[in-house]
Amino acid sequence: MASNTVSEFAHLKIPLEEIVKATDNFSEESIIGKGGFGNVYKGKIMRSGTLINISARRLDRRYGQGDVEFWTEISVLSSLKHINLVRLIGYCDERNEKIIITEYYPKGSLSMHLTDTTNLDWLKRIEISRAIADAIQDLQENIGQSNYYVIHRNINSSTVLLDDNWIPKLSGFEFSIKHPKDRKNHVFRCEAIGTKGYMDPEIEKTGGVTHKSDIYALGVVLFEVMCGRKAFDPKDKDMFLAPLVKFHYENDTLKDIINPDLWDQMEPERESFVRFSKAAYHCLQEERAQRSDAKLVMKQIKIAYDYADPFEPEILH
Repeated sequence: MASNTVSEFAHLKIPLEEIVKATDNFSEESIIGKGGFGNVYKGKIMRSGTLINISARRLDRRYGQGDVEFWTEISVLSSLKHINLVRLIGYCDERNEKIIITEYYPKGSLSMHLTDTTNLDWLKRIEISRAIADAIQDLQENIGQSNYYVIHRNINSSTVLLDDNWIPKLSGFEFSIKHPKDRKNHVFRCEAIGTKGYMDPEIEKTGGVTHKSDIYALGVVLFEVMCGRKAFDPKDKDMFLAPLVKFHYENDTLKDIINPDLWDQMEPERESFVRFSKAAYHCLQEERAQRSDAKLVMKQIKIAYDYADPFEPEILH
């Protein structure tokens, strides 16, 4: 990345010494996750007189990622401000170390709680889903800069993090693309990158992505949330959730693959289930032009929420 561009982010730079101290010299005990970028460490640093909990993702070049992904994430996150997007604290680029520092979210990822029907009951799942859709709509339509929008490219239940109050925060922007708004419906040609079970089937046909690729991934996450099942489970004879839910939706048998505890939590008329499943299904259309958009998904999930509990105040937005 050009030095003049790097200088734009100079105010976000954090000394390596501070990160080393915060993570107890990158101790094994501080590791809270491992991914394609490298290990993630929990720590505490002082900012504006306040001690805050942080996650520090330390680049490990053995995993194949590097400078491009590092600066991509910093560039995207530094320009985004939304309650349901991960908060960037800063970065470290020193002594061959590249570390991205974000706020720490103690509940971990959504993927860790898909089968938990107590803490994540049906109403809470609708709230979380609406918030995720809102964040994606912000990426695609309402971003502050007027000349581009963002294609995330790796939306899944592991990149949705949860804070103390179960409020979701979309993360994982290292593969994101800033795309000109006037070319929103054009295919951005790129290699197929993403997580198994969430990838837009049109990528192989078109050789690239559009904002509707993120909508497809959103639909998979919504069905994960509704069914209490993972997008890809190699131990299941039906390994991939997306074709499974499409089959059952079209045959009016979705109940057969929904966690029974969740099914019991849906109101007697099941209207919230009807609205929610319709929103999710229209994200998974084979042809991109037939897929829903984030705004319409938001509208349908809001209706599902009102049916699920019309009297309880919303807490996410």
